[in-house]
Amino acid sequence: MKGYSIQKLPEKNAVARLVEANISMKDAVNVAHFLKNKPLDEARDYIENVIERKKPIPYFRYLDSVSHRRGTGPGRYPVRAAKAFLALLESVTANAEFKNLDTEKVVIEHIAASKGRMLKRFTPKAQGSSGANNRDLVNLEVVVAEAVE
Repeated sequence: MKGYSIQKLPEKNAVARLVEANISMKDAVNVAHFLKNKPLDEARDYIENVIERKKPIPYFRYLDSVSHRRGTGPGRYPVRAAKAFLALLESVTANAEFKNLDTEKVVIEHIAASKGRMLKRFTPKAQGSSGANNRDLVNLEVVVAEAVE
């Protein structure tokens, strides 16, 4: 499949991508790491709680000056990234229903965040010069499969 980082798909699967989301790459990596191997319903509920700032995402990378949260360790509430992941999970849920998968048993097999293109902008400075103001966009992908018992 063009654009996906996974090579071999599970037997009963559904896939979804979100291309060039305007979110932080560091937040996206931590959210994706947290959601891997979770049931789809549980992941969606947790992401909704992150958006409401009730539960934090535990961070495992990029921990410089990340505050400790009770019960989870270092973590944050990446609301913008959580909204992008919620849209991605809604998309993959619809794809799973279309493929007649049992959405109660669906588990996130693969989820990844990768760099997209860079938005190049300039900030005017004194004496007619300018400073770079670049923004990396993020590509998100998810593959879900029915859990085998």
